[in-house]
Amino acid sequence: MKKIMIKDMPSSIGETVKIGVWLANKRSSGKIAFLQLRDGSGFVQGVIVKEEVGEELFATAKGLTQETSMYVTGVVKEDTRSSFGCELAITDIEVIHAAVDYPITPKEHGVEFLMDNRHLWLRSRKQHAIMKIRNEVIRATYEFFNNNGFVKIDPPILTGSAPEGTSELFHTKYFDEDAYLSQSGQLYMEAAAMALGKVFSFGPTFRAEKSKTRRHLIEFWMIEPEMAFVEFEENLEVQEQYVSYIVQSVLQNCKMELERLGRDTSKLENIKAPFPRITYDDAIKFLHEKGFTDINWGDDFGAPHETAIAEHYDKPVFITCYPTGIKPFYMQPHPEREDVVLCADLIAPEGYGEIIGGSERIHDFELLKQRIQEHNLDEEAYAWYLDLRKQGSVPHSGFGLGLERTVAWISGAEHVRECIPFPRLLNRLYP
Repeated sequence: MKKIMIKDMPSSIGETVKIGVWLANKRSSGKIAFLQLRDGSGFVQGVIVKEEVGEELFATAKGLTQETSMYVTGVVKEDTRSSFGCELAITDIEVIHAAVDYPITPKEHGVEFLMDNRHLWLRSRKQHAIMKIRNEVIRATYEFFNNNGFVKIDPPILTGSAPEGTSELFHTKYFDEDAYLSQSGQLYMEAAAMALGKVFSFGPTFRAEKSKTRRHLIEFWMIEPEMAFVEFEENLEVQEQYVSYIVQSVLQNCKMELERLGRDTSKLENIKAPFPRITYDDAIKFLHEKGFTDINWGDDFGAPHETAIAEHYDKPVFITCYPTGIKPFYMQPHPEREDVVLCADLIAPEGYGEIIGGSERIHDFELLKQRIQEHNLDEEAYAWYLDLRKQGSVPHSGFGLGLERTVAWISGAEHVRECIPFPRLLNRLYP
């Protein structure tokens, strides 16, 4: 008898197997009990028949409490009624640990209660499905960049400067110096691109924004590629190819998870490059035509504006060439206009907002120095970054994709807090 995981059952039809599981739920009648089992790799129904196993074992099955851990032995049978295609005809149960008063029952619970019990909430079918989709996005990310000649580089988490030049930073002491939790690895990735050509990072970033929207986390994960000798348009092409790749990978490898979440996959099947583009200028005109009187040229877009623009398309849409004044210091100016920069935000459909921000970076020393001064940044802190423009500088571009927002969009999750194992939100550090 072999020991397997639930995910291996389809290849073990007709065999007697042993699986370590937890009880997710159960229902029973006088003669038969149906046990919903999970083991981390998936969910399956176990069936135990009183006549076949005897009084004692059947009584054990009926007495099992939610989230009790056990080894079950049984025969794997085909089940055409379930999307998984299998069920387990149980012949033996070995209880490991009986769970007592498991707090998250099959009934509805409030968000705060679920967040207080996040360490247990992760076990639910919905959260399990979202985490599997998150994992697939990460797996496909590495695959895409490795297949396209990128080198993985890890920028520091503790930094002495701010890439965005904002005050929304977590300050800490680095012995006798001031330091900050990184809000982006971009500047360091630019240095890496000058050494290795095409690079990407994947790591945690921190924003001290007192925001409570469904799109924001205090701590989140970013994928940040940087590419030497790549200009603005080519950068957009890499972005749309990458996003198309991860969406199609999820569609291919997470069918059951998407089904469990009730996700309308027809909307995802359409996500293939190229993506539509609209300039900031045209976006402002479009919004005015739609009756938005609360935004003028030079203002940044809020969530309602992004949603209105995205709804006009059935794919993610690039909004390009934002005003210089509302974007960070390092963005390359438009060759024909001083008032806008060569940047783009990629807005996901269905109201999920910006999932990518990217731009061509300034490669001229004097211009970058001027921008640092205009933004009242500490020139000394950026000395190494400026130095890159003295030592064989080249046109280069990059972008950052927020993992949790992307997972929320692909999975159809209502809030980004469900798209990270242990979310850090305003006033929440527990668990």
